[in-house]
Amino acid sequence: MATREKNTNLSPETVNRKAKFNFELIESFDAGLMLTGTEVKALREGKVSMVDSFCYFLRGELYAKNLHIGEYKHGNIYNHEPMRVRKLLLNKRELKKLALKVKEKGLTIVPYRIFFNDRGYAKVEICLARGKKSFDKRETLKERDTQMMIKQVMNRRS
Repeated sequence: MATREKNTNLSPETVNRKAKFNFELIESFDAGLMLTGTEVKALREGKVSMVDSFCYFLRGELYAKNLHIGEYKHGNIYNHEPMRVRKLLLNKRELKKLALKVKEKGLTIVPYRIFFNDRGYAKVEICLARGKKSFDKRETLKERDTQMMIKQVMNRRS
């Protein structure tokens, strides 16, 4: 049996960089996505935006909202709706754990990364997160600036 090598060109990864800035990421889970065929093809082309997307529970199941997957250009009349609500697939134990933690004050579930696993299935990494205050965001910006300054000084020396 031959092993398939991971080809980065065929498996694009999309990261929600705003989530790391706006939220303190506490715990992460990998969840499957219920997608149609044209959605998978659009994901492989990298036509996805996770800005302002979030997850919520409805009747014991987890759904992702405001997850924009652009239309597939060759999809004709069978194309998907870009902003539709998509169901996330987790096992019951993980769903219960997330549901209990979301009931705590200030915690939410944010999609952080969409990727394709080794078997070719589309997965979304969801994170249990707590919103940052404005002073926390300023500290993050300050850290980023100092890291950039250190990098510049090191590059000048070499």
